[in-house]
Amino acid sequence: MPLKVSLVSADAEVWTGEASLVVAKTVEGEIGFMPGHEPVLAILAEGQVRITETSGQKVVANAQDGFLSMAGDELTIVAGNAAVVA
Repeated sequence: MPLKVSLVSADAEVWTGEASLVVAKTVEGEIGFMPGHEPVLAILAEGQVRITETSGQKVVANAQDGFLSMAGDELTIVAGNAAVVA
């Protein structure tokens, strides 16, 4: 079962979809998420969020000032500022 991912900024939905892997930078360091990951609540650090869609396509977004929450197979990333760059 894939991850359901939502990446939102303060004023817009940046990317939503299903992914097999998401890597994000937190104040504790980089963390990777795959289906079945344990619940996590973390503060985002300025950096890239790298998403591997279930199709294998890669999405890269810059994000800063926010948090992420992993519960079940749903990952929500809320950033004060975020934009897809690739």
